[in-house]
Amino acid sequence: MSSTIKRSLVVALVTASSIPAIAMATNGYSSHGWGMRSKSMAGVATALPQDTLVSATNPAGMAFIGNRFDVGISFFSPSSRGYRAGDDYATQQVQSESGARFTLPAGGFLTPGEYDSDGDWFLVPSFGVNYQLNASSTIGLSVFGNGGMNTNYKDRAPFENFAVYPNQRVGAYPDGSVGPFFDFSSGSPMPVTQPIEGTVNGNPNGVFTATTPTGINLEQLFIEIPYTFKIGAGNQSVGVAPVFAIQRFEAKGLEPFRQLSVRPDKVTNNGMDWSYGAGVHVGWFGQMTEQLSLGASYRTKMWMSKFDDYSGLFADDGAFDIPAMLNLGASFKALPNLTLAFDYQRLFYSDIDSIARSNDRDLSACQVSGPKPAYCLGGRSGIGFGWDSMDVFKLGVSFDPNERLSLMAGVSYNSEFLRSDREAIFNIIAPATIRWHWTLGAAYQATKTDEFAVSVAYMPEATFDGKSPNLTSSQSVSLYMEQVEISLGWSHRF
Repeated sequence: MSSTIKRSLVVALVTASSIPAIAMATNGYSSHGWGMRSKSMAGVATALPQDTLVSATNPAGMAFIGNRFDVGISFFSPSSRGYRAGDDYATQQVQSESGARFTLPAGGFLTPGEYDSDGDWFLVPSFGVNYQLNASSTIGLSVFGNGGMNTNYKDRAPFENFAVYPNQRVGAYPDGSVGPFFDFSSGSPMPVTQPIEGTVNGNPNGVFTATTPTGINLEQLFIEIPYTFKIGAGNQSVGVAPVFAIQRFEAKGLEPFRQLSVRPDKVTNNGMDWSYGAGVHVGWFGQMTEQLSLGASYRTKMWMSKFDDYSGLFADDGAFDIPAMLNLGASFKALPNLTLAFDYQRLFYSDIDSIARSNDRDLSACQVSGPKPAYCLGGRSGIGFGWDSMDVFKLGVSFDPNERLSLMAGVSYNSEFLRSDREAIFNIIAPATIRWHWTLGAAYQATKTDEFAVSVAYMPEATFDGKSPNLTSSQSVSLYMEQVEISLGWSHRF
C-alpha cells in the first residue's frame, strides 16, 4: 500500500511541474469541469462524486470514492478567438497653417478588420489520489489547472493607433483643436521631430508605440488536500481542503497603456511574473435516498501575492486574487443504469477589483506627466476589465449499457462575462465570450482496478458586441471565441 501511495505522489509532483502549460478556460477563465467523467457531463460533480478530481468541485465527495488515483490530460484549442473592429471610428477635420483642411482620426482607434489570435493547442494535465484512513474518514491530494487565459496577436498590434508617431509633436491647431502635428506639405502625414513652441513630444522615442506580439498569458495551478469524514448514519460527509495556488502572468504589446498608468514601466513586456496564495474549500455531500443525492460546496477567495512586474497594469499595485466559487448540486438515479445530475455554480469575479472594476470612465487625467488619480491603471482604485460575477447551469446524464461501459453527455450555459457593452475594447486581450458547452464521453472498465475514459467538449463560437466610448469614441467591436477540448484519463483503484 505504501509503495502505491509513494508512486502516486511522484506522479502528482511530475504533474504539478508540468501544469503551467495550461493557457485557457471556458467559464470566464475557469474550467468547465475537472475529472474525465465530470468533463463528459458538462462539469457536474457537486452531488455526483466519480473520481478524485471531484475535490476541485466538492471535497466532501472524496468520502465515497475509495482508494484510487486518477491521471488525465486534456488537449485544448481556443481557436478561433479574436475581434472584429468596425470602420465607424470617430474622425475630425483639422486645418493646416496654409488653410487646407484634412480629415484625421479623433483619438485612438482599432484598425478596421477581423483579427485572430494565434496559439491553437494547449495541454492541461491533472492528477488526484485518495486514501481511506478508516471507515469514516479519508485524506487525498488533487492537482489541477483551475483556469487561465491566452491571446497572442502576431500579425498586427491591436493598439497600434493608440499613440502618435515616435517623437511626434502634440499641440493646438489653428482652429483651436488639439492633436498630433503633421507635415501636410508632403501630401501625407509625417511625424514632426523638431521642437515646436506650444507643443509637447507625444511619444518620446516610441515608448508608447504598440509592438507585436500583443496579448496576455495567465495560468493557474491548484493543489488541494481534502480531508473528509462521514456523519449521521454514514450516508453524508463533510470535506475540508486547504487550497494552494500558483499563477503566472505575462503581457506583451500594451505599450500605449503606459500613458494611463501610475507605473508606466510596470505595464507590459516585463516577462513572466509569478504569484502565490491560498484559500479554503469546504463541502457537504448527502445520499438522501437510494436515488437522490445532494451536495454543496464553497471555495473562498484565493488571497494571492501581487504581480510586482505588472503593478502598473492591475489595480492596487498588481493585485490579482482568484475569485470565490459556490456550487450546489443534485443527482438522481432514474434507473439502475441511468443517472441525471444538475449543478449550479457561481464564480464571484465581481469581488476581484483588477477583474471587475469598470474601465468606462474618462481617463484623460491619467495622461498627465505628474501625479495621477488613483483610478488610473495600477492605482489603488485602478480600472479593470469590467467583468461581472458568472452564473453557470450544468446538466449531465450517465448511462451504463453494461457493467463495463459508461456513456455520458452534458450541456451547460453561463451568464455574460461583461456587465456593460461599454467596456468591450479593453477585453480584446481576454475575449471570454463562451456561453454554451456541449460534452460527450465514455469510460471503460478494462480490469477490476483500471478504467480508461475519453471526453470531448465543444464550445460553439459566441460573440460580444460593444464599444468603449472613453477609449475609442464611437467605434464598435465584436469579440469572439470558439473552443474544443479532447481529454483522456486513466483511473486505478488500490
